[in-house]
Amino acid sequence: MNTVLFFILSTVAVGGVLGALFFSNQAYTALFLVLTMAALAGLYGLLGAPFIAVVQVIIYAGAIMVLFIFVIMMVRLGKGIPPAKKRWTVALSAVLGPALGLEIYLALAGALSTPRHSTPGEAFGEAEAIGRLLLTDGLYAFELTSVLLLAALVGALVLAKKPEKQ
Repeated sequence: MNTVLFFILSTVAVGGVLGALFFSNQAYTALFLVLTMAALAGLYGLLGAPFIAVVQVIIYAGAIMVLFIFVIMMVRLGKGIPPAKKRWTVALSAVLGPALGLEIYLALAGALSTPRHSTPGEAFGEAEAIGRLLLTDGLYAFELTSVLLLAALVGALVLAKKPEKQ
């Protein structure tokens, strides 16, 4: 039964990502991302990590995606990207695309070649274990993420600000 649920949830997650990639409407993209994050929450539930699954739904599929929808509604993207910027982004994509593909290949090759014989401990997925890990070993990454979210919020406000009339 778990295998069937895994394949259903992973198919939904991959389908949601593909929908987010191929639809040009920003609102549809955000909704496909909500679908993907809900499927990921189900996968976390299958892994035996109920706290992470609930956090995935509440924080990511709920709060973060609502912020995305608000930003999409505030920023008017109907004009499109100017042609000068399109050339720049195509050139950057031509450089970064193969680099990302190589990185994914190396990560998968390393993960598939390393045998894993360990099983998760007793406290896997519990709130206390996650909090202890975040505030000891992962404190720097935790604080860096909070600064990144603050910068994204300030950037969204700057983009949404209407230009002053002179």
